[in-house]
Amino acid sequence: MTKNMIENFFKRYEGFFAQSLNGEVDAKEMAELYAREFIAASPIGVMAGKNNSEFQQVMAQGYEQYRKIGTKGMRVRGIRVSPIDELHCVAHVAWTATYANANNPSIEIDFDVHYLLQELKGKLHIFGWVSGNEEELLKEYGVI
Repeated sequence: MTKNMIENFFKRYEGFFAQSLNGEVDAKEMAELYAREFIAASPIGVMAGKNNSEFQQVMAQGYEQYRKIGTKGMRVRGIRVSPIDELHCVAHVAWTATYANANNPSIEIDFDVHYLLQELKGKLHIFGWVSGNEEELLKEYGVI
């Protein structure tokens, strides 16, 4: 697993996000970025899930919600990698999200998400992530 491989993976992720914000959600293709099962942790708790049709539906609903609140873009600012072994790492991804609403046509919010990645058969998959409290951050900036 190389840094270049990880950067290309997140460029692809960023591209899918942009496509979804434009109303062209391909949840099945986006789901290919995730492992069959995964874990997620945030200040609201820890959850485990399966990469199945229900997950794809939840992702599509999530992108619809992002569009509703005025999300205009999601851009990777940087990636730092912490290797675990030859097949696993933590990718610390710095994102910038851009929103627009009636009070402000350009709100930029920086945040980080820490992704657990696994390489199997030459392909990377997200098998977990750790993030901050997105809702609290959106309230703080007046997005919601």
